[in-house]
Amino acid sequence: MKKVAKNWVEWTVFAFSALLIAGVISFLSYETAMIGNAPPDIHVQIGTPEQRSNYFAVPIEVMNKGDHTAEGVHIEVVLRSGDKEETGDFEIQFLPRRGSREAWVTFKDDPRKGSVEARVLGYEKP
Repeated sequence: MKKVAKNWVEWTVFAFSALLIAGVISFLSYETAMIGNAPPDIHVQIGTPEQRSNYFAVPIEVMNKGDHTAEGVHIEVVLRSGDKEETGDFEIQFLPRRGSREAWVTFKDDPRKGSVEARVLGYEKP
């Protein structure tokens, strides 16, 4: 039986595939070695309110700067305008390490005429 010689396309695909696999293994090894042991470090950032038809929507970005995942992250958002106070809250089921999620909270009153504060009420460690 005669052996068929490989052409340049086959060698190029083989080299590219080998480099890609080596790169993925290197990246995963680096990530595994660099994972710290810090607990979830959750930060909340309030965006610019938007007016909708009957309400106002406020975008909230929740970031986990820690090395571990957080589950069931409960966020409370409070709108204070004058002597009135309106509260909204939401829960994020899964917040990965060094990841973020975006959510929206709605209010009847205009948040641009008051102050909006957000805080983390609690979370679970999986």
